[in-house]
Amino acid sequence: MLELAAILVLGIFAQWVSWKIKLPAIFPLIMIGLIVGPLASMDIFMGQKLIDPDRIFEGNMLNYFVSLSVGVILFEGGLTLRLKEVRQVATTVRNLIIFGPIISLIGGGLAAYYFLDMDIRIALLFGSLIIVTGPTVIGPILRNIHANRNVATVLKWEGIIIDPIGALVAVLMYEFILSGSGGAQFTGQALTKFGLTIIAGAGAGIFSAWLLYYMLKKHLVPSYLINVVSLAMVMFCFTGADIISKESGLLAVTIMGMILANVKIPELNEILNFKESLTVLLISILFIILAADIEMSQLQLLGVNSVLIFAVVVLILRPVTVFMSSVNSNLKFKEKLFISWIGPRGIVAAAIASIFAISIMEQQNLTMNERQDAELLIPLTFLIILGTVVIQGSTAKIVAKWLGVMEKDASGYLILGAHEASRSIAQYLKKQGIHVVMVDTSHNNINEARMQNLQVMERNILQDDLSENIELTDIGTFLALTSNNELNIFACRKFRKDFERQEAYRLITRNEMKFTSLVRPKDILFGTKVDFYKLINQARKYPVVKEYKFDSEEEMRQVLGNIPEQVIPLFIRDKEGGLQVKLTASQIEYKEGCCLAYLGEAIEVPDETVAEEATV
Repeated sequence: MLELAAILVLGIFAQWVSWKIKLPAIFPLIMIGLIVGPLASMDIFMGQKLIDPDRIFEGNMLNYFVSLSVGVILFEGGLTLRLKEVRQVATTVRNLIIFGPIISLIGGGLAAYYFLDMDIRIALLFGSLIIVTGPTVIGPILRNIHANRNVATVLKWEGIIIDPIGALVAVLMYEFILSGSGGAQFTGQALTKFGLTIIAGAGAGIFSAWLLYYMLKKHLVPSYLINVVSLAMVMFCFTGADIISKESGLLAVTIMGMILANVKIPELNEILNFKESLTVLLISILFIILAADIEMSQLQLLGVNSVLIFAVVVLILRPVTVFMSSVNSNLKFKEKLFISWIGPRGIVAAAIASIFAISIMEQQNLTMNERQDAELLIPLTFLIILGTVVIQGSTAKIVAKWLGVMEKDASGYLILGAHEASRSIAQYLKKQGIHVVMVDTSHNNINEARMQNLQVMERNILQDDLSENIELTDIGTFLALTSNNELNIFACRKFRKDFERQEAYRLITRNEMKFTSLVRPKDILFGTKVDFYKLINQARKYPVVKEYKFDSEEEMRQVLGNIPEQVIPLFIRDKEGGLQVKLTASQIEYKEGCCLAYLGEAIEVPDETVAEEATV
């Protein structure tokens, strides 16, 4: 019991350490696992492992736990994969998931074959294990560097999609090893088994997704059981597929997640939030267990040639993959260089390496050399994982600055609330070429926004870490437009903290309007007379944002100083397209050709001054 409790405590502690040092959690997790495992077993220290997974899990229970945990992790990854978004990503991503597995498989296999004199089958299995990158390691790196949209999109989607592909290729190589006799011939039996794996995985994934969708749509599951029922369905999907064809469960749960992500399920966001929390816990446990399970004798197998393999993977295979995949793409040369440098491996590589290595070593028909090669798979894979996470994670920000791929122009807008007024403002911003995203929890508001082709996220802004979303990379301004004053205030604080930007504004409250003696905050939006109710009523009467062009600074001051009751000033737009959020007239900087964007009735030209008004 003490060891199990220690794993949980140390796992969460490692997550906190990763937050402090701004590195993926894999680094402290593996280091803690090695310290309490193989390093503690050395004679100069404790002489035995402080945490020994073999004492916690009997027989094959460790493999079963690892397999089921990876299944949940891949399901959570599948839930984030929406086909609409995949269609919008660059051709580079599609090429990466085609060329990447091939180059990693062949290149990594040949490197292990020549540098370590591995059996070619086991060498190719190693090549398949290093295919995956994984969103669990890419995400923290991207959050730390604020990479531009091109770079962030490519890395994010490659990490999500390539996990199940890498797992499938590893299954294929595993089957070739088990079906090969004496030499290293690729047999028809292995191909048949591989085909059955795909059919079983796809079938189980589709059926399980349909069953859960039907249960939720027909309200057969009470709200308080939705999360646990979905978890049970993931277990059902994984084990069911695995019974039909061993190792097909990974594909099944990924397909199940992808299908559920692309059908209309109101409870999807709730399920996703639950799975994200569960994934953090499972990753924390898994890495400590897998690292602690390594024997000191296995680590001693690593030598100079292992470092050479690491160099080949990082400095040759990854750049070749990226540059081949990005031919004729819109990526700049420096963006390609940065993507070439970022390719950390994650939990799927570690878990599959442990599962397959142990399974291979249990085979009776292997020679002594083949058994030793299989024993080397785990420490070699962990070397690649730890090396890429530490080196690439610690240098990512420096390299991004040097190559100039960090997001410089944070011109995007994030709007809290997707009601009528928010949608009118978002339409105006979108027509100005400004990236705008809305956040809401109302299904009606979200559906209306999507019908207007506006980008909207179904999120609880106080619970979610929105800065993790690649879609918000270029966000620089936040507008809180809900009827909940407390939510607006807290959301502005959260935005400033999470995004490290000060451009966060909210609507004035009724009390702030009523008690004029109160000190007015500096983040009041659209003036001191516009609360939520006035904004929403005005948007319903005048749903289209209009513009009034100023011919002089004197005219601008005069118009802004005499705004009619039926007009709500929103922004000042200059002729280059830059926007100033309307605060007070004294704070507005006049620029030649600028105009006022507003909601309301047409503004009359003051003092017979000729002005241009255009409806956008």
